Amino acid sequence: MGCNHNCSECSSGCSENSAESLIKKTNELSHIKKVIGIVSGKGGVGKSLVTSLLAVAMQRKGFNTAILDADITGPSIPKAFGVHCKADGDENGIIPCQTKMGTKLMSVNLLLENETDPVVWRGPVIAGTVTQFWTDVIWGDVDYMFVDMPPGTGDVPLTVFQSLPVDGIIVVTSPQELVSMIVGKAVKMARLMDIEVLGIVENMSYFECPDCHKKHSIFGESNIDALAKEYGIDAVAKIPMNPSLATACDKGAIELFDGDWLDALADKIENL
Repeated sequence: MGCNHNCSECSSGCSENSAESLIKKTNELSHIKKVIGIVSGKGGVGKSLVTSLLAVAMQRKGFNTAILDADITGPSIPKAFGVHCKADGDENGIIPCQTKMGTKLMSVNLLLENETDPVVWRGPVIAGTVTQFWTDVIWGDVDYMFVDMPPGTGDVPLTVFQSLPVDGIIVVTSPQELVSMIVGKAVKMARLMDIEVLGIVENMSYFECPDCHKKHSIFGESNIDALAKEYGIDAVAKIPMNPSLATACDKGAIELFDGDWLDALADKIENL
């Protein structure tokens, strides 16, 4: 009764009975400085795209980057980077694949015999696989690891928030009012887990006419600024509908695409 949850100022001595940290240790050959989670309240809003673009942005700044694809049943990160090799391993652990520009990847698609094979697993097995990607993979020296999480607030996001030392999350949304409502659930979950929300990215925000350069709100007017203000989030980014961007992902050439929509967010991540 009356506890302020600040054990450093408390003289009751009950902190020794508190639960131990659930954070898992990495492979002894891994040295990861910052972990950024990419989340969304629902699927289909471009979460994997944002994960890929942020990893590329930080890699272009000269940092060692990595992506842990925690979307076990819907892995798309390897295809976006054009990576089709299989992850190898030895007695020390699993060796991740690398993109052409040097970003390290670990995804269940790099372990399957065929990329189109479905992953039909129960929740606990999926959560355990995500944990193993953190503990058993030899990541080496990584400045920024981006974790592409499945949509929602279920087993895997909870596992990532509890088992990995997440420094902050990026929430991805789209202009529809329904999606914005669901974003609130992801933000509130992060805050329940005491994890900072670094920014919000609105994908498919608008379409810019290539002739007159007028911007058209195909999916309705954006309300991301009001949403960010409601939750006290100061970093906002908008990605337009861009056929060239979709083509780059389909051809595995995301590292070659040029766009400055996430530059301010990348600067914020760099200054963590």
